[in-house]
Amino acid sequence: MEALGPVGVGIMVFLDNIFPPIPSELVLPLAGFTASQGQMNIVLAIVFATVGSLVGAVLLWALGKWIGIERIAFVAVKMPLVDVDDVHKTVDWFDRHGDKAVFFGRMIPIFRSLISIPAGMRDMRLPKFVLLTSVGSAIWNTILIVAGFALGENWSIVEEYAGYFQNLVIVAVAVFVIVWVVFKVRKQRRKKAAGLDMTEDDHIESGQFDS
Repeated sequence: MEALGPVGVGIMVFLDNIFPPIPSELVLPLAGFTASQGQMNIVLAIVFATVGSLVGAVLLWALGKWIGIERIAFVAVKMPLVDVDDVHKTVDWFDRHGDKAVFFGRMIPIFRSLISIPAGMRDMRLPKFVLLTSVGSAIWNTILIVAGFALGENWSIVEEYAGYFQNLVIVAVAVFVIVWVVFKVRKQRRKKAAGLDMTEDDHIESGQFDS
């Protein structure tokens, strides 16, 4: 951290956006601790961390714009348990809450990287995306760097509690996925059952007509 300086902090945070296993929850508090030792300017650390976040987010936004909602819809409808309504509902939700999702998503582990892709898919205007991402990232980066600065030698406490937060997010996502799968499986079973009932009724009506 001392060797790379604020520029290195920006590079590491950029990689965190593209390659999540490099966690900013580790990099940023450590940068704050380094600043507390007089080895780094804390303001520059925050600035470069935010620039790194923004560059990574814009690249993912561009990826989402290139992919486009049409390609996603084409792939999604071919996936098991997914139908066109799911795609439309997701798009409608993002259209209603996209600004808040991008802003607050920058402060949530896992989602801070992924949220840039649907923003690009829905063609959110780049100036708005840059503004929301910059402000959200600046708040998150400032909190972690200042916490590391204030805690000094105990900076790793930030990583520990941030890890709890990330685990909570992962559990919440896992529960959501499980509930969604169960709901979809039951829905498909009801459709199949309804189809069988209709087929049986058709056979009965056909037999009565023939007789």
